[in-house]
Amino acid sequence: MIREDRLGLDVIYVQAKRWSRERTVKRPDIQQFVGALHGKHAAKGVFITTSSFSRGATDYAASVNSRVILIDGKELAQLMIDYDVGVFVAERFELKKVDSDYFSPDDDGAA
Repeated sequence: MIREDRLGLDVIYVQAKRWSRERTVKRPDIQQFVGALHGKHAAKGVFITTSSFSRGATDYAASVNSRVILIDGKELAQLMIDYDVGVFVAERFELKKVDSDYFSPDDDGAA
């Protein structure tokens, strides 16, 4: 549960599933989550998975009155990289580009 303000007037409920890539989050999983939101009188929720969501799950999440954000494994990985959460730099490299101005002819015409 995330409190959006210090008084806790608005909360966001979060559910996370660590599933293999082969197991897809389906509509009944999202329906159960939305039901839990309604049980808590919550209007917002985030459902995170390391796998992916079925079309039925995404369509259902988009159709309900509650604001439900779905974050799949690919988006989760990108968020982790973007915000340096649970990751570290293993290697850095430089990409060099030729400076064409360095090789341009001088003003006196000599090459």
